[in-house]
Amino acid sequence: MSTEHDAPVEHEHADVTGGWLRPAVFGAMDGLVSNFALLAGVAGGGASRHVIILAGLAGLSAGAFSMAAGEYTSVASQAENAQAEIAKERAELLQNPDGELAELAATFVDRGVEPDLAREVARQIHADPDVAVEVHARDELGVTMNDLPSPLLAAVSSFVSFAVGAIIPVLPFLLGANALLPVVIVSLLGLFGCGAIVTRLTARPWWFGGLRQLILGAVAAGLTYFIGNLVGAGLA
Repeated sequence: MSTEHDAPVEHEHADVTGGWLRPAVFGAMDGLVSNFALLAGVAGGGASRHVIILAGLAGLSAGAFSMAAGEYTSVASQAENAQAEIAKERAELLQNPDGELAELAATFVDRGVEPDLAREVARQIHADPDVAVEVHARDELGVTMNDLPSPLLAAVSSFVSFAVGAIIPVLPFLLGANALLPVVIVSLLGLFGCGAIVTRLTARPWWFGGLRQLILGAVAAGLTYFIGNLVGAGLA
């Protein structure tokens, strides 16, 4: 006779790794903060609208290409290192199958499986060399062979997300603004929005994340404006 205790427990967990949302939002936030601060510094130095727009677009391009290049190199190096370690693991399985089988069985025992059962499970896994390599790579290296990150995808994603954030402070000037105030308003709203979105990955309330990022971005832009003003006055 079934009881309510026999019913399967169903629950969902948040994606603690952030998935695509984390790098996308933080890339956009990086572009927004850096270009907002850049425009504030240039405007603080007394530059004309034309120069401010040029600086903003140059900052967008340089930052986006730099992010893309850095992300491509980082992810490619990580993938190449993982592939080299997987190849090493495959060679070890060929050269010392008994030792690798015992090693895998020991990992199951450490997780609470009875020794005889652990060895039998390891033996069945080792019956297929490809499966054995995959299991050893996951357990020993923390790598999933068929799910290595794509350097090209990482580079394109970083470029796009940074560019989206970096274009926000430039938009008011592109649309005809001649003062810094519209840039400040649009940028602070963008920062608040990015901070609020990030709270989807945390237990913080949306307003806390938004306000925190707004304050940090405002401080960065304010300090850069102050520096630009000092430098501009010194060059005048």
